[in-house]
Amino acid sequence: MTEGKLYRVGYAPGAYDLFHIGHLNILRHARERCDYLVAGVVSDEMAELAKGRRPVIPLIERLEIVRNIKYVDAAFVETVPDKLETWQQVRFDVLFKGDDWRGTPRGERLERDFAAVGVDVVYFPYTVHTSSTQLRRALDALTHGKGHPADQAGAGDRQGLSQQALRP
Repeated sequence: MTEGKLYRVGYAPGAYDLFHIGHLNILRHARERCDYLVAGVVSDEMAELAKGRRPVIPLIERLEIVRNIKYVDAAFVETVPDKLETWQQVRFDVLFKGDDWRGTPRGERLERDFAAVGVDVVYFPYTVHTSSTQLRRALDALTHGKGHPADQAGAGDRQGLSQQALRP
């Protein structure tokens, strides 16, 4: 990561499903590091290909939410799995990701591929206490009659689920 460097065009890809504080943090930090921020919103099909499931929120709604975040200058629908192909269309000079990608095979491949075209990959701290996966689990538990997720063994604070935030 290039500490403190300011970039011209930044790109922050993600599904942005069940938009939460972690998404907002990435976009805020990304905007602080570039003059112009493009948020890449992964299509429903690409999200399913990457994560094995479709987003809860449809693409058109996720796109509208992200497009209206004050840190985002433009939103782009990602329809191909190859980020270099996306780069050819958007022409950013830095790609922002959560640091849960750092040191992983996917992150290392991203860094290697983008280094070849002069694009930096910058990681920001992953918001551990909130994720779309955790929110999806909570919704599944609530909608499938399993009671409150925080009441289940192994749930609650460890997953970052607040009883107060989830109870009606």
